[in-house]
Amino acid sequence: MDTSLDTILLAIGPQDDDRLDELARVALQVAKPTGATVVLTHVFTPEEFEEVAEELDYPSATEEDLDEILERHQSVRYLEGLFDENGVEHEIRGVVGNISGGIVKAAEKTDADRVIISGGSRSPVGKAVFGSTAQTVLINSPCPVTYVRPRD
Repeated sequence: MDTSLDTILLAIGPQDDDRLDELARVALQVAKPTGATVVLTHVFTPEEFEEVAEELDYPSATEEDLDEILERHQSVRYLEGLFDENGVEHEIRGVVGNISGGIVKAAEKTDADRVIISGGSRSPVGKAVFGSTAQTVLINSPCPVTYVRPRD
């Protein structure tokens, strides 16, 4: 069984702005000693993509502009700085579509050895009614998933 770690997919979303340090800490714990590359991945719904593109002054952006737009995104720039400071290789990968499906597809495309995700605080009833992105990723991921709990 191959236990090497070459690629770690770090999924970040709009609700993760207050958890970036914790997500980075978890990614660095694995990436630094193994020399793995961290793939910073943000999955946008089509509506979110349009909003972010507009905010970043790309009003007629298409999915071809996604990685360039993502490079200008505040949370991505912050994480890039942390990984640069720690000498960890990283890439940026943006996806437009269903959030959980996009994370799973990105993990498959990058041949990720590990996925790191966080999740929102939702009641058990809310999860049952609306589903859970984290749960869907945990069940469908092609590799192990590390879940970073939100702090209370």
